[in-house]
Amino acid sequence: MPQIPLGDIERHFWLTRSVARSMGVSFTEAMVQGKVTENDYAEVVTRCRAADCSEKCQHWLATQNCSARTAPEFCVNADLLNRLR
Repeated sequence: MPQIPLGDIERHFWLTRSVARSMGVSFTEAMVQGKVTENDYAEVVTRCRAADCSEKCQHWLATQNCSARTAPEFCVNADLLNRLR
């Protein structure tokens, strides 16, 4: 099976964090509360890096005027983000 090239780790770290923040989700608080482990968080960023939706994500983030109720449909981490919200 061919390996999927991963995107830039910093870019996807910030995209993941920004989508979460736009929803009122703090991964730091989620980790303190035991809802997410450090490994879970690393997997979230890795899934984002493997997804091919960075441009859609940046556009979605640019159009958020207030706290988003849900993660964008195309987000590979939408289920987790929606649960954490």
